[in-house]
Amino acid sequence: MLPITVHQESGRRHVRPSAHELAELVEAIGGPGDLFLIVQRIPDLPDVYIQVWHRAGEEYQLEHRDGAHDRHFQVFLDSPEPVVAAMTGWAGREKGWDDGLAWARLKLKAPKRVRPLKLDDSDRALLEARVREVLVGGYATRAELAKVAEEYLVSGKRRPVSPEQAGELADRMWLERVAEQTRWEGETDPERLTRAFAALEAAGITARENFSCCRSCGESEIGPAGPPDARGFVYFHAQCTDSAAAGRGLMLLFGGFDGSSDTTAAIGREVVAALEAAGLPTEWDGDPGNAVTVTPLDWRKRLVG
Repeated sequence: MLPITVHQESGRRHVRPSAHELAELVEAIGGPGDLFLIVQRIPDLPDVYIQVWHRAGEEYQLEHRDGAHDRHFQVFLDSPEPVVAAMTGWAGREKGWDDGLAWARLKLKAPKRVRPLKLDDSDRALLEARVREVLVGGYATRAELAKVAEEYLVSGKRRPVSPEQAGELADRMWLERVAEQTRWEGETDPERLTRAFAALEAAGITARENFSCCRSCGESEIGPAGPPDARGFVYFHAQCTDSAAAGRGLMLLFGGFDGSSDTTAAIGREVVAALEAAGLPTEWDGDPGNAVTVTPLDWRKRLVG
């Protein structure tokens, strides 16, 4: 798997694709609604990406940016093969990945200076605490984090944080978290959770992380989220994520699709077994009406973006 996220024009997102999957995505672009791909590293870093644009019958326009407006390069290519080679090399940080291509530096304007954020100490503390909470949760992209920063203090017509200020704040805190996670060693509890959910998915149970905003929405949306032949489901919503990020453990909601309490109880037992097989401690009394809680839990979720 490549340590990248690929974004299609349609909005579809591919996290850690294989080199073969990346090649297929590149070779598929060219038609309406599928003209470009944007590829970011994991974790995403501000203004670091490689992208390609192509319309059927025209050249491939390949660009990469290395962190600043004066480090943006472009090349036009006749076929997808060199595009795939360059993108795969970039993704793998291979030495000389950009050799042999006639890159031209684009002359882009320097970004305008962002006005300092003028907030009193109380509002600033509230804003940074909320951004930090979402950031530690680990599921937000940089763009989503910036939206949180922009909207959190909105009250009526009062919008104290501009989109540009929000982006600057979110990126600063994002990079601080990226620096923190470089000190983490080995598999983390959220990665164990993902491993358990993958096992449940393979066993015919729809398993979704950070799914929907709340329990009410989750219950109505979880059915269509998985295959039609799924036996049951398990998920946790955004409020559960906030609780885990705050160190209060993680509540998992589960059930069967046939409305039977026996099926729900059986799904609960499978969920507990998968979590324990992944090395996670659980609390559940066996009652199908009660949630499974993963606790204690060290919530160190590595950022993707």
